[in-house]
Amino acid sequence: MLYFAGTDFLDLAMVVSMLRPGDECKQMIVWKTSASTLLVTVLMLVFNVVEALIKKEPTLVNPFIHLSVVAMVYFVTLLVEKKRYGG
Repeated sequence: MLYFAGTDFLDLAMVVSMLRPGDECKQMIVWKTSASTLLVTVLMLVFNVVEALIKKEPTLVNPFIHLSVVAMVYFVTLLVEKKRYGG
């Protein structure tokens, strides 16, 4: 139950942090974080498709797990970028 509440919070906080205006440095940090998260998301989906093709099964993507992983990747990358650029 705590895991579900935590991932729901991360999902909401991810959207809020992308929509919140800021100065140029904060915008650059969010852009870099968003780009890294998009890259991880695309790689996860490509891996899922390749795995399904190899196993000759239909692709099975659990949207809750996928969204949870994306939110976690976003916030870890956001912390790294903030530390790097002093946001």
